[in-house]
Amino acid sequence: MDRAAKSELVASLHDVFDNTGVVVVAHYTGLTVAQMTDYRQRMKQAGGHVKVAKNRLAKLALQDTPSAGIADLFKGPTCIAYSQDPIAAARVAVSYAKENDKLVILGGTMGESVLDAKAVKALAELPSLDELRAKLIGLLNAPATKIARTIKEPGAKLARVIQAKASQGEAA
Repeated sequence: MDRAAKSELVASLHDVFDNTGVVVVAHYTGLTVAQMTDYRQRMKQAGGHVKVAKNRLAKLALQDTPSAGIADLFKGPTCIAYSQDPIAAARVAVSYAKENDKLVILGGTMGESVLDAKAVKALAELPSLDELRAKLIGLLNAPATKIARTIKEPGAKLARVIQAKASQGEAA
């Protein structure tokens, strides 16, 4: 890799560390090319990306970013997974690590927060942004539905009483 390519890679990684929602760092020792390709495809389907870069270049890219606290994780064969959605990359990485024990999650970052492996796994278990929005809308709609039902109920009771009286009059 020539000097220009290295500086371009450092610039793109700096942008990743500076602007993404979450970054997950993992060791990938022993993964075959097919397994790594499968991991990349799953991440892409979730809206994330996987990159393998030299640790020295990754540490250079981390300088002056909110993610600078994860520089110690870059030892050995590491790859980074990142996405704009704060949960997508963590969820895919954790699920793939459960299926394949050769992918070992070391930690990550979400904004300025440095996450250890347990925190990344906890992040992966959270509901996605769309699920949270659906729950919030459901909670907001529930009181309105209850109010409408309560307001409608006296009229329905009155209609049932009139219907019962009418039925009694026909039977007599």
